[in-house]
Amino acid sequence: MTESIVAETATRIFADLADPQTVGRATDDAWKTQLWQALADAGLTLAWVPEGCGGSGASLADGFEVLGIAGRFAVAVPLAETLLAGWLLARAAISTPPGTMTVAPALPADRITLNADGTLSGVAGRVPFARDARHFAVLAGGEAGPVIALVASGAVSLNQGSNLAPDPINGITFDRTDVLEMAAAPLGFDQNALMLMGSTVRSVETAGALESILARCVQYANERVAFERPIAKFQAVQHQLAQLAGEVAAALAAAGSAADAIIRGQDFDDAMFLETTAAKIRCAEAAEKGSAIAHQIHGAIGFTKEHVLHRFTMRMLSWRDDFGNESHWAAELGKRVAAGGADEFWPFISDR
Repeated sequence: MTESIVAETATRIFADLADPQTVGRATDDAWKTQLWQALADAGLTLAWVPEGCGGSGASLADGFEVLGIAGRFAVAVPLAETLLAGWLLARAAISTPPGTMTVAPALPADRITLNADGTLSGVAGRVPFARDARHFAVLAGGEAGPVIALVASGAVSLNQGSNLAPDPINGITFDRTDVLEMAAAPLGFDQNALMLMGSTVRSVETAGALESILARCVQYANERVAFERPIAKFQAVQHQLAQLAGEVAAALAAAGSAADAIIRGQDFDDAMFLETTAAKIRCAEAAEKGSAIAHQIHGAIGFTKEHVLHRFTMRMLSWRDDFGNESHWAAELGKRVAAGGADEFWPFISDR
């Protein structure tokens, strides 16, 4: 299938400004500013925001394509978080401000509540790129139902933290925090829906990162010579590459199916729940297995600061925990299947 013009634009920008090898040699973060400006100028940071709300009005499919490409470059800027924040704000027709954003909460167990005076209270732990965000798109619970709010970063308290990559990941404390704008969430939209959308975003990024890892492993195995022949000629290495290719194929299929379910669906119903949770579970497993295989093939060099492999593997392993890890979603999926009873089990998995 021919890539869309949006995907072609994203690929060109990432190749020019976010090549992992070039980024790895950078002595400061100036490249992030240049990359973000290029992405914003192309309308990619607000791709999921309708034009009437200040965005570029691209399709969900275009946005997921961009996220897959971002994963292939192991991009260390809050593009996924800003896309997701814009998508959330658009659910309530809230105009989206320019600049970096992220969403809260980012864990299924966290709760933010709307107070009677219109302020927000609660704690959101492990919010990706919160330290670098200018605004937060917040889903909060109210007496009349969930609300979606836009909050300035200066209005909250943040703790310091980072994930394995290491990218910023911070706890946010809302203590009667004022909001810039707020509206009721659409009927039927809740925190579970936000977690499922966030999980799909991470699944798509993970599948993209795995694609790059496989390509780099194949290249390295063909170039690295041991005992006077490339290590790709050894049966043990061939077996590892085949295993890795299987994990990549599984992740791409699962992530693509979940993204397609969201693109085609209207509500986060049982069918979409199955697709999105299965993708998060399978892509997280592929990230774990794929990272281990990739580092085995590369040996110790893959962990060095100078090599790019760790930029992909550490980021993928960190993404496993965002918006609910695979253990959480495996348990939730099991509960959903058990609640349907034995007679509904086969239709539940076969009607996809």
